[in-house]
Amino acid sequence: MNKPVILIVEDDISVRNLMVTTLKTHDYRYLVAENGAEAILEASSHNPDVVFLDLGLPDMDGIEVIRKIRSWSNMPIIVISARSEDMDKIEALDAGADDYLTKPFSVEELLARLRVTVRRLSLMNSHTEQSSATYINGALKIDYSAGCAFLDGKELKLTPIEYKLLCILAKNTGKVLTHTYITQSIYGRCWENDIASLRVFMVTLRKKLKASSDSPQYIQTHIGIGYRMMKVE
Repeated sequence: MNKPVILIVEDDISVRNLMVTTLKTHDYRYLVAENGAEAILEASSHNPDVVFLDLGLPDMDGIEVIRKIRSWSNMPIIVISARSEDMDKIEALDAGADDYLTKPFSVEELLARLRVTVRRLSLMNSHTEQSSATYINGALKIDYSAGCAFLDGKELKLTPIEYKLLCILAKNTGKVLTHTYITQSIYGRCWENDIASLRVFMVTLRKKLKASSDSPQYIQTHIGIGYRMMKVE
């Protein structure tokens, strides 16, 4: 199994270098952001497995970064901050952080917190894989092993891109996926014409998912952000 990708969001060069060196030494893959804007861009573009987030960033408060990421993703966020007051910890956790480590921290504790988070991720993924040979959402069914999708028991005639797009959304049901994340997943890149193509494929996919005028809405648009697969009862 590949090591997870860790996004380090830290403006203090010495602390950032310490975390980078620690992750490199233990063969973790990593990304780096020096401020909140870069953090949001890296998170939406690369969808890292875990985020190490400092709260005292130069352009925005780390709490705001948590809220923005939580608006479209459940990726684990471990706050690493010099703020040690209980109210600071509560505010970060209430905003959606998964863990809180106070500076100064030991490398051993940093790695321990990361291992716990990675184990939880692995456990969640294994449970998902065991139960995800078939995806069912209302009248929509996807048979991943066969590479087919059905609506009301009838096979949908999807193009390869439409099927891949449907699977990406289905495997992230309830989460808002950004245009960047979706196009990266489909094409391995994100250019302006890729986003334009994505909109066209989304229109045709939606038409195929709407068998009649009273069919439920499976895909929700978040204007300027991306799309979300809705859970249909």
